Amino acid sequence: MNLISQIPIIGNLTITLIAFVFVIGVVIFVHEYGHYIVGRWRGIHAETFSLGFGPVIYSRTDKRGTVWQLAAIPLGGYVKFLGDRNAASQANDDAVANMNAYDRRRSFPAASVFSRFLTVLAGPVANFILSIVLFAGLIMWQGFLTDQPTFGKIVDLPTKVQVLEGDKIMELNGQAVTSYEDLSTAMAIGTDQSNMNIVVSRDGNLINLIIPRFELPLVLSVLPLSAAEKAGIQPGDFILKAGDAVPLSFSDLVTTIVAAQETEILLTIWRDGGEVMINITPEIVDVINNDGTVSQIPRLGVSGGTYFVGATETPPIWEAAWFGVNRTYDTIAQSLNVIGLIFSGEISPKTLQGPVGIAQISGAVVKQSFITFISLIAIISTSIGMLNLFPIPILDGGHILTYIYEAVRGQPPSPAFLNVFMSIGLALVLFLMVFTFYNDIVRLFSA
Repeated sequence: MNLISQIPIIGNLTITLIAFVFVIGVVIFVHEYGHYIVGRWRGIHAETFSLGFGPVIYSRTDKRGTVWQLAAIPLGGYVKFLGDRNAASQANDDAVANMNAYDRRRSFPAASVFSRFLTVLAGPVANFILSIVLFAGLIMWQGFLTDQPTFGKIVDLPTKVQVLEGDKIMELNGQAVTSYEDLSTAMAIGTDQSNMNIVVSRDGNLINLIIPRFELPLVLSVLPLSAAEKAGIQPGDFILKAGDAVPLSFSDLVTTIVAAQETEILLTIWRDGGEVMINITPEIVDVINNDGTVSQIPRLGVSGGTYFVGATETPPIWEAAWFGVNRTYDTIAQSLNVIGLIFSGEISPKTLQGPVGIAQISGAVVKQSFITFISLIAIISTSIGMLNLFPIPILDGGHILTYIYEAVRGQPPSPAFLNVFMSIGLALVLFLMVFTFYNDIVRLFSA
């Protein structure tokens, strides 16, 4: 993916726009296709399938009479079924009353409450299925770590590391190693040392080596829109100095950054065989602690880890699928936790991202790696599916709520109630859109 940014005619703005349109386009198409295909299965005719809003750029009509169109504003999409008054699926009772018997049977308002429930629910479910498939595909691509800790790809460091890809770790700091849990325990023994004693198995021979500690001040990933991303720090950067401090580990770097608070600090970075100097000011961010509390801590927006990637093996497809389910569930749980903390006032609502923020994140991620870009699509797909299930009028969850009411009471809510219900929902959604867009603009101009 990095090749894209090397093409002279494609600048950062173009990359950002292309990445954003692709991410949103895929997620929205899958969501709306879920509505469409289940509606078709239940005998409901779709008049229009639109990807985007506003002026139509392209359209065609298929053999079933559905208009498939691409619109100019890529901020959503909709399926308008026969009998709908608008894209929000409000029933057009007058139109349905004047339909012939054949069209009335194919209209959305005349469908059974169960059929309408399934059709609306299918959009969020399709998003969750996409997330599961993408997460499962990524773990099939990357693989699970082997049982015996083994060196995979080794990151370039300022000093030569004597281990080779394929070396199996048999002993570390005098402790036998048969699993990654053993490896973590053995690493802790040498926490205060700059080097470690290791025994590896290579080509059937046991070799004793002295190597640098695994957790060096190495940048493995950069958080989009963070202080590090704005300053130009890149994955693979090795922090030689942070101000006057020489960090021996990533933890040492974190300690130095916390001590700096919001004071500018000069980083000396080893990159591509040479030194790079970057001035950076840590940003105070909300950090969710293990006990669920929130702390405001200075951060650069980088993550560290070991300087090697553990060797992996491809999992069976059912294990990958289960991983995808768990990863999607965890994403939902984490998102709900953050929303709860926002409502409780522990996290500022200014952290919410709107279209501009999502576009910036998409552009930053697409330049990092293919894997992180696909992960972003899966995360956004999960979020879109989850948000649409909220019981807010105009969203899928609001429609589902009215269908449950209809199933229990034996009749739908009154048209007057529905009009007020939908108006409230529209106002809430518009407020959220304006608020997040405002957040985006403030962040954009304060960067």
